[in-house]
Amino acid sequence: QVQLVESGGGLVQAGGSLRLSCAASGRAVSMYPMGWFRQAPGKERDFVAAVSWRGGSTYYADSVKGRFTISRDNAKNTVYLQMNSLEPEDTAVYYCAAGGRVTPVVLTTPRLYDYWGQGTQVTVSP
Repeated sequence: QVQLVESGGGLVQAGGSLRLSCAASGRAVSMYPMGWFRQAPGKERDFVAAVSWRGGSTYYADSVKGRFTISRDNAKNTVYLQMNSLEPEDTAVYYCAAGGRVTPVVLTTPRLYDYWGQGTQVTVSP
């Protein structure tokens, strides 16, 4: 079983930065692809960023490309999302997710992830 715990959310002004962390526990989690998703009130859960099992491949939603950076430290079983130049439109609950199989590919679809964290709120004020 894999458990994911997000942290680092909060309230920030537009143009500011936050770094989210996702601490993972469980067997083989360092070999799973990982991703970040977000969900704003009344909207579907959207893909934000994903990273492959060794961190060599990353993929971003167009809306965050150039502003957000996903990375992972497998020695610490932790995935990060550095968010810069934040905009009010980035306000959402951010979720960390782990794929449930050992694969080198990057996953961008929610249904391909087997494990989810509880989410952390990010609020960006104008």
